[in-house]
Amino acid sequence: MALAAVFLGSGIVHLVRPQVFASIMPRAIPEEHHSNLIYASGVVELVCAAGLARRTRWAAAASIATLAAVFPANVQMALDAGTGRNRGPSDSRAVAWGRLPLQLVMAWAALQARPERD
Repeated sequence: MALAAVFLGSGIVHLVRPQVFASIMPRAIPEEHHSNLIYASGVVELVCAAGLARRTRWAAAASIATLAAVFPANVQMALDAGTGRNRGPSDSRAVAWGRLPLQLVMAWAALQARPERD
């Protein structure tokens, strides 16, 4: 349930304050696609949150795929940490680099949320 709450919170922020994520978009992605990708990832995170909360069969795989899809943004944030390009706590090298292994913990949590087989 904790991972569902994380996805819920992050999904809401993606939709309400997309500019928060603009600075961590990988520079390899053309800037004209940033907004659409930020909104899309927010919607996907909300869908994953709902699936995890309901313990649906697809939610673990979808959550892991989502974590993999946003991983490049987390890497970009870590590479830019301390340069002033990131906003708020994500400009801290410790925070930015600490998020990378946290993605593995979140993937493990998604696997734990799978429904039990009958």
